[in-house]
Amino acid sequence: MLRVSTGVLVAAICVSVALVGAGSHAREAQAVRIRAMGATTPLSLPLRPPRLIVRLRRPGVARGYIFIAPKQGQTAHGPEIVDGRGRPVWFHPGGEATDFRVQSYLGKPVLTWYQGGTDYVVDSSYHVIATVHAGNGLTLDGHEFALIPQGTALITIYNYVPFDLSPIGGPKDGIVVDGIVQEIDVATGRVLFEWHSLDHVPLDESYLPVSSDPDSYDYFHINAVNLDDDGNLLISGRHTWTVYKVERHTGRIIWRLGGKHTDFTLGPGVRFAWQHNPLPAGANTIRLFDNENNGAPGGRVMAQSRVIWIHLDATAMTATLIKAIRHPAAPSVASQGNAQALDNGDTFVGWGAVGRVSEFDAQGRLVFDATLAGSNDTYRGYRFQWTGHPQTLPKATAHHAGRRKTTVHAIWNGATEVARWRILAGRSAAKLSRVRTVAWKGLDTTITLGGAPKELQIVALDARGSVIAMSKPTRSR
Repeated sequence: MLRVSTGVLVAAICVSVALVGAGSHAREAQAVRIRAMGATTPLSLPLRPPRLIVRLRRPGVARGYIFIAPKQGQTAHGPEIVDGRGRPVWFHPGGEATDFRVQSYLGKPVLTWYQGGTDYVVDSSYHVIATVHAGNGLTLDGHEFALIPQGTALITIYNYVPFDLSPIGGPKDGIVVDGIVQEIDVATGRVLFEWHSLDHVPLDESYLPVSSDPDSYDYFHINAVNLDDDGNLLISGRHTWTVYKVERHTGRIIWRLGGKHTDFTLGPGVRFAWQHNPLPAGANTIRLFDNENNGAPGGRVMAQSRVIWIHLDATAMTATLIKAIRHPAAPSVASQGNAQALDNGDTFVGWGAVGRVSEFDAQGRLVFDATLAGSNDTYRGYRFQWTGHPQTLPKATAHHAGRRKTTVHAIWNGATEVARWRILAGRSAAKLSRVRTVAWKGLDTTITLGGAPKELQIVALDARGSVIAMSKPTRSR
């Protein structure tokens, strides 16, 4: 159920700079009135968010930051915002997370994600304003957390149920995984709607062999639920290769698209397999991420994963392929994946298990491409515009390397309006002078300069050169 927290999610983004020479004697603290910020306890340095390596960035890419939640690799895990050059803007290393994105709650933009059995809603100051859990004694799953305009959330649940699997060649005392949807009132935690795959979808619709897992049979594998344009639900059963349109109040299946019992005649190129993230994409049109692979022996249907747009004629009951996007590198994605429509007509694609995100223009041309370093992947990837106002002061740390070099870390996690850092330095906190102004370059931008001052302070400047905020003076070590 709902739990509300006023805590702040805190992490640190570092810009390494160094100090040289004497600057002007003007005190920055008396120059402007500074925005008041709440105190927090920053994470220990160094903070090393997983790296996103930009491989391609053509002119005309959509505006906005990239939203990922790296996991699987040896680095810290958690939701992360990076800019178009792959530089971290915000990072919350709280463990494996999924479905990190910008949504709207009560008319305002918020960050949302799943982590550690909880769905989080976070405001532009990075305060947790709500958390969502499954109701009716069930346990939340991280495949979907979709906020909808009525102030409710659509969530997914996996529930293990004793089941006689002998009619399909399994054990009589087997376990089957029931795919469940709940609609939760975010403000109260009340369950408004609940749908069970076992009530509506028989086991024989699955393409997954009953012998795939000796402990349980995940015949359905729910991995997405969203509103269709008419207010009903689109539910994805990955292991049935089917998108189900479900009447939102009764739970009745209105139609099946794909799979063994499709209600539509599938035109050339429409057939999909092991899919993710079906969403409405225009009048009578659905867009989905077609994996074509589930990572198991014999589970690959086609050599390459893709994003497809399918037009549905509900009168003739035909499904027609409108277009498809494939990556030039031909990835075959064994799990995860999504596709997002951008305001400029581009499509942003998260390639799931292969740890890649890409942007394609309206003609299907690749205009942006980036990969996560190491073995990290991200369940989904998005691009959104976002303005973050952390209610913390910037923090400076400084370390000497002998008497000739000082490295300063300028830390202000999640502040999106910092264009440059101004460094003040001196023999005491009362006698600080301007030393250098450097561009914000994300995490671990290192400039090696001379000098070994005793006290330092950093000042955050916006693109017009106005002071946003400043750190407290800090002693060099």
